[in-house]
Amino acid sequence: MNCSVIIPVYKSSKTLPLLILRLEKVLPSLAEKFEVILVNDCSPDESWHVINQLVNMYPWVRGINLMRNFGQHNATLCGVRQALYETIVTMDDDLQHLPEEIHILLTTLEKGYDVVYGAPLHLPQDFFRNLLTKFTKILLARIMGVPSIRNISAFRAFRTSLRNAFSDFSSPTLTLDVLLSWGTIRFTSVQVKIENTKKRSNYSFLMLLRVTTLILTGYSTMPLRLASIIGFLMTLFGIIIFLYVTIIYFSEGSLPGFPFLASLISIFGGTQLFAIGIIGEYMARMFERIMDRPPYVISDQIGYKEV
Repeated sequence: MNCSVIIPVYKSSKTLPLLILRLEKVLPSLAEKFEVILVNDCSPDESWHVINQLVNMYPWVRGINLMRNFGQHNATLCGVRQALYETIVTMDDDLQHLPEEIHILLTTLEKGYDVVYGAPLHLPQDFFRNLLTKFTKILLARIMGVPSIRNISAFRAFRTSLRNAFSDFSSPTLTLDVLLSWGTIRFTSVQVKIENTKKRSNYSFLMLLRVTTLILTGYSTMPLRLASIIGFLMTLFGIIIFLYVTIIYFSEGSLPGFPFLASLISIFGGTQLFAIGIIGEYMARMFERIMDRPPYVISDQIGYKEV
């Protein structure tokens, strides 16, 4: 087996040397040929300088420098498209994903799967953050068409041939896991050890909400259907209220006052704005696709070219 390890890099100048040192000990026992592709996502620290040093020290390390910050999935996609070998492993740059656990992913992949996720035994963040993370993963798995996979993570191994399913994809907003699902449904996950690092995650609570919105409006029609259902329910509610007001008028000769009317207007007005907001999100995705912006732009590329 030959293996390409893809690592998106952001603010990790201090952890990269140790990560490469541990990969040097692990990879020779896992693959006949291997490479590590470090994709610098326009990190504001000295990460690109460190990558240059690592490329000079290790002939199997390659470095890619992006023109600006495009995001983790975009940087990972860049590395995936540059990979030389038939198996790809993706992992984080902060030592949270242990190189010593890669063999578990590769062993499971050889059992006939196309994508294997490394699932942590325990999520390292706080309760509300973990709750939103779990919801996002469940939502993503359902959109991918593999609802049984609830342990999607950035620590994954998959067959390089899957990239043929999204070779023509070009959009600045993407989720790599959804792209992988375009080429296969043979997904699985295995439990691995995850190091609880002290590095603060780049995904804040608001960022996770943004990712969830992207998943919903970028790859699913679920919100549109939800808006239709809510619209139907509000219409039904309006009919019931009309019948109620009519009965009150003919039985008591009076109608409910202004507060009752104002509350109804607020309900229906809020529902309309909610539906318009969903449509606006879809129009934003269409606008981004029409602009044909690339998912990433490479500034520099260093490292060996031998297959």
